Amino acid sequence: MAHSARRDSPELPDFSLLKRLARDQLIYLLEQLPGKKDLFIEADLMSPLDRIANVSTLKQHEVDKLYKVEYKPVISTSDQLCFLIRPRIQTVKWICDVVNADKAAGKFRRYKLIFTPQKFYACEAVLEEQGIFGDVTTDEWAFYLLPLDDDIISLELPEFFRDNFLAGDQRWVRTAGSTLHLLHSIYGPFSKIYGIGRCSKMAYESWREQVEEGETKARQAEIGNVFLIDRDVDFVTPLCSQVVYEGLVDDIFRIKCGCVEFGPDVTSSDKSMKVMLNSQDKVFNEIRNEHFSNVFGFLSQKARNLQTAYDKRRGMDIKQMKTFVSEELKGLKQEHRLLSLHIGASESIMKKKTKQDFQELLKTEHSLLEGFEIRECISFIEEHINRQVSMIESLRLLCLLSITENGLLPKDYRSLKAQYLQSYGVDHLLTFANLRQLGLLVEQQPGETLTVMESKVGKLVNDKTAGKLTDAFSSLAKKSNFRALSKKLNLVPKSDEEYDLRVPRDMAYIFSGAYIPLSCKLIEQVLERDGWTGLEEVTRLLNGHEFAVTGSTAGSSGADSRAKNDAQRIVLVMFLGGCTFSEISALRFLGRERGYKFIVVTTAITNSSRLIEALLDNHV
Repeated sequence: MAHSARRDSPELPDFSLLKRLARDQLIYLLEQLPGKKDLFIEADLMSPLDRIANVSTLKQHEVDKLYKVEYKPVISTSDQLCFLIRPRIQTVKWICDVVNADKAAGKFRRYKLIFTPQKFYACEAVLEEQGIFGDVTTDEWAFYLLPLDDDIISLELPEFFRDNFLAGDQRWVRTAGSTLHLLHSIYGPFSKIYGIGRCSKMAYESWREQVEEGETKARQAEIGNVFLIDRDVDFVTPLCSQVVYEGLVDDIFRIKCGCVEFGPDVTSSDKSMKVMLNSQDKVFNEIRNEHFSNVFGFLSQKARNLQTAYDKRRGMDIKQMKTFVSEELKGLKQEHRLLSLHIGASESIMKKKTKQDFQELLKTEHSLLEGFEIRECISFIEEHINRQVSMIESLRLLCLLSITENGLLPKDYRSLKAQYLQSYGVDHLLTFANLRQLGLLVEQQPGETLTVMESKVGKLVNDKTAGKLTDAFSSLAKKSNFRALSKKLNLVPKSDEEYDLRVPRDMAYIFSGAYIPLSCKLIEQVLERDGWTGLEEVTRLLNGHEFAVTGSTAGSSGADSRAKNDAQRIVLVMFLGGCTFSEISALRFLGRERGYKFIVVTTAITNSSRLIEALLDNHV
């Protein structure tokens, strides 16, 4: 059960410093507008802000009232308005309307716009166009990183995925570079930096530019290796159903900023309850990375242990009872509360998952990953679409079928697309265009079998005179990689052996032993080989853009050498475009096995629903 870390595991750096820095900077910016003021906060900034500076902190710095940005006329009577916003044109236009409406009404106020994490030129251009550039002051709150737990840090930028990978908008690349720069300046130099993907390469280059611009102070390194990975390097993993406890909680209840809201069905009362899910919750910490089939056994054992601890009271004398009440009772009550919540959550997950024929769904996914019984899988997907089980789920299965089969046969593509549009509405035509653009749902070209495609791409890359892959061939490569990668990296363990989920032998346990996440396997292989040597075939199939750079760790000796060795075993993995809780669980498992500690930095936490929702044609 709850696996214990190796004794020689290094200590993780203290990331609470990131919160303190963000809070201090925000307070400084608020104080630039002295006196009472009303603060308007963009909706998706409310949860992250709550983790950094709560309402009482804001009130201490003369914030009178708090409002959510709602794109309608403001009701505030304050003569000072402060706006804490993302750099979005829609929001800036609304602020222009507010200012212009005040001007027309002859109302004089002071306005301050705080953009986070940075200010974009396009936003300032809108202020200028609308004639209010001189009426407002603008600032940046460089809030790049929100620590969600000891080993998870998020940029809380879910739009990064769509903007960068679908729209080709690279404005967030510098933000990713600034994130690395911040970590580098606080936690010391990195010894090795590895990466794969076009966005990763650009983020690395942006960071290098920032390092060269600023002055560097020699300091003790706390992080050794850094790995940057683009989400489009591995789409299969986020498209699979999650079966580790934390992943399932996210899929069903939606974890937001490390918090989850459990409804009355979980809390066994008429109230909902917000719960912080992190390593401070001792019950959650022991089950978060477990396969769901093990969770009930653990929780019932925990309940028995708790009962035994309570039963100790019997036969105690007054002195012992006093000690028990002052030292143990509070902790036992807290554990009891958490235990009943997680039992309630597990029961709720069980009800929902059996209702949706979850086992049948997993069986279909596993067949797709292994490449078996594809016709039966297509029939299952057709039934799913025609019964209108779930619009998002149907698209997810179509994408998984397309990626694992390297594109659909033209007749299958046309038939499934027609059925989907009839079932869910023709307004999803644009969604199909988005999915095709990303290589998530594509049609095989006539005469282009997998082997023909692979040899074509392989020949093109091997041909020294051809140089780089053209864009046309990069989309070809995208379509034709999963089966070949699966063989080369052994991503699908042999199914003839019984897989014991209570004693996992590899990272495949996070998908019931059916599949090792490609993203995590790549990280494992690169760390093992200390670079990309020997993985040339793999990087060719992944479309290249891989790099490995030796950093500049400050040379130290004697007493510092232990700290330096510890730092070498701390690996920071940055996912550009989102990361799932399943991948985090897999990396924690790998860390325990190999004596590493992994820190996951992600643009946002994602899962199959969020990934598909970001690509819907009506996405705002």
